[in-house]
Amino acid sequence: MKNYEIKKATVDEKETLSNLLQFYIYDFSEFMDLHIEDNGRYGEYPLNEYWTEDARFPYLIWVKGKIAGFVLVRLINTGEEDAYFSIAEFFIMKRYRRTGLGKQVAKELFQMHKGHWEVYQIDNNKPAQHFWTNTIEEYTGGKFTVRIETGRKTQVFDS
Repeated sequence: MKNYEIKKATVDEKETLSNLLQFYIYDFSEFMDLHIEDNGRYGEYPLNEYWTEDARFPYLIWVKGKIAGFVLVRLINTGEEDAYFSIAEFFIMKRYRRTGLGKQVAKELFQMHKGHWEVYQIDNNKPAQHFWTNTIEEYTGGKFTVRIETGRKTQVFDS
């Protein structure tokens, strides 16, 4: 029995997601040169498309009635190659990290969005590379490939 819920975020929850993104960007500033603005906040993340485009999927993660994180999933279709799903952003609040929640959520999202996946991490973010490699290894039984490009590492697989 799972102890969490993945719920598609409604447009009424856009402000909640925007607020959570401030924590996410703060965490991410460890790996990129990100700075707060004069108002004490990070710049706004372009969220509007998640409620206006069919190929974007915003989710809130709930544990026992409390928000525990969010995930932004995209379906990328460049027209030059097959379409694939991608994790645009993935955030679990610190109190829920190292509990297995992130791995459970990721695997459920792979099941929710069946198809070809490409999940990438920036070079500097070694913890994310470790998390995604282990999670995808476990999910696929080792049936994935890794692509190394300038500035990022990508795991490629089918769900």
